[in-house]
Amino acid sequence: MNKLEIITGNANPGLAEDICKELGKKLGGIMVSRFSEGEIRVKIDDNVRGKDVFVVQPTCPPTNENLMELLVIIDALKRASAGRITAVMPYYGYARQDRKDQPRVPITAKLVANLLTVAGSDRVLTMDLHAGQIQGFFDIPLDHLFAINVFVEYIQRLKLNDLVIVSPDVGGIKTARAYAKRLGAALAIVDKRRISPEKAEAMNILGEVEGKNAVLVDDLIATGGSLLEASNALKKAGVKKIFAGVVHGVLTGNAIKNIENSLLEELIITDTIPLPDHKKHPKIKVLSVAPLLAEAIKRIHKEESISCLFD
Repeated sequence: MNKLEIITGNANPGLAEDICKELGKKLGGIMVSRFSEGEIRVKIDDNVRGKDVFVVQPTCPPTNENLMELLVIIDALKRASAGRITAVMPYYGYARQDRKDQPRVPITAKLVANLLTVAGSDRVLTMDLHAGQIQGFFDIPLDHLFAINVFVEYIQRLKLNDLVIVSPDVGGIKTARAYAKRLGAALAIVDKRRISPEKAEAMNILGEVEGKNAVLVDDLIATGGSLLEASNALKKAGVKKIFAGVVHGVLTGNAIKNIENSLLEELIITDTIPLPDHKKHPKIKVLSVAPLLAEAIKRIHKEESISCLFD
């Protein structure tokens, strides 16, 4: 473990520190600042020659700043002769732009994969990608973790009777089924029609939900519009209590206000994206994925299998 080095940029230093505590390591020294005109300035303080370096940097808002920071840090490590560089991206920004769903639009998720590779990353560790096919955008090894066990443990502690797991759209059926299987719960789907990239209108509920307690599961929440519509549709269908388990709490725009005014009992998110003080709310519960990421980092460093993390 002496060859293991963990460093971080400005995106989520709290998560990086928690990972280091789990591993019994000290966070590596790095200076990440800005020149007067806004250019990113990086200097690695510690000797990383020949070391196995993990850079903890989710590309959460401000997405472009954090992505550019990550690329510059990777380049600095490469030029400092790091033995291996792993980009630890608990949240992979631009993941929603994973295909050409309209004429003359980019596939930015693939562009980001190219940038990471060209910058000098040897492998990537990420969590709950918005689209699983993004794994195929990389020509370097990618380890894709899931936060499902973190959520399942918490939901079990809630001791909800007559539980139904609900997918807020057809695309999330596979994830919802995995939750339902682990929790021994029923499964339902909200059939929704998207009006715009930011707004969706819930239409029908597929599955028996009347008189049950529901947990909506999804990979990310931005403005909260989709969850708001889904929770309204579930309440009309006779659901008693509604919870939501969402891995990445992006929480942009009117998200906090939407959550406050929603029918949700609680929104459960993880710390893949830091929750600023002004966004903290009694309805929002944050679970830590630091132990999961720490175990994955340790196993990757020791060249051990991480398959057990999916059990």
